[in-house]
Amino acid sequence: MRLNFILPLLILFVCSNVCSAQMSLITKSRQAVVVTTKDWNTLQGKARLFERPNTKAQWKAVGVPFPVVVGRKGLGWSVDARMKAESNPQKIEGDGKAPAGIFNLTSAFGSGAKPDFVKLSYTRLEEGTECVDDVKSTKYNQIVNRMQVGNFDWDSSEKMLAVGAQYDLGVFVAHNSNPSQKGKGSCIFLHIWKNDSTGTAGCTAMARENIEKSLQWLAPDKNPVLIQLPETNYKVYQKWWKLPKIK
Repeated sequence: MRLNFILPLLILFVCSNVCSAQMSLITKSRQAVVVTTKDWNTLQGKARLFERPNTKAQWKAVGVPFPVVVGRKGLGWSVDARMKAESNPQKIEGDGKAPAGIFNLTSAFGSGAKPDFVKLSYTRLEEGTECVDDVKSTKYNQIVNRMQVGNFDWDSSEKMLAVGAQYDLGVFVAHNSNPSQKGKGSCIFLHIWKNDSTGTAGCTAMARENIEKSLQWLAPDKNPVLIQLPETNYKVYQKWWKLPKIK
């Protein structure tokens, strides 16, 4: 009984500032990719798609759940979630964790011409396309074309085309991007996995058929978001953040 009384108070304490930031994303959205894992350290998870006809309606599941992998070290709270009051891990650069929280899904990318089924804006990867993970760079956590940047000030980046098949198709996840904070994590995407048991450096990955299915469905006018949390935390914040109900 005592725990049942204290837990809502703790949620209310951390939710005073957090909910306004996270709920502002979910309240504007009509599409959500929900990813849950067993706990903070698990690299395998489950993704579910939800949609609603308007922002006042109830969320409805689309299709069936499918498997994903997250960071090889599991999940850590994104700086965007502002969960510093919690004892759970916090996402930082190079920690091998995928970010936990709610994030806009802003655009798509791929190694070839834009597929006809992709509705999001699309970036075709070129030899010079890089995502900068150098915390000292003014381009930190930005996708740039090395050939077109005048102020080249980074020593470390992900050369996206060179990644190969895993980046044949992907979606940009707006983690730590508005604005970005140095060292809080960079270059987060949804993309094709290597396999179902290999975690990523911090992204969320899935089978090619599922990234294709997701991209066929995602629409920019519906303000799609990624909601990513361990199962227990998802259930705790489901009511406060007005998240889709999962079984």
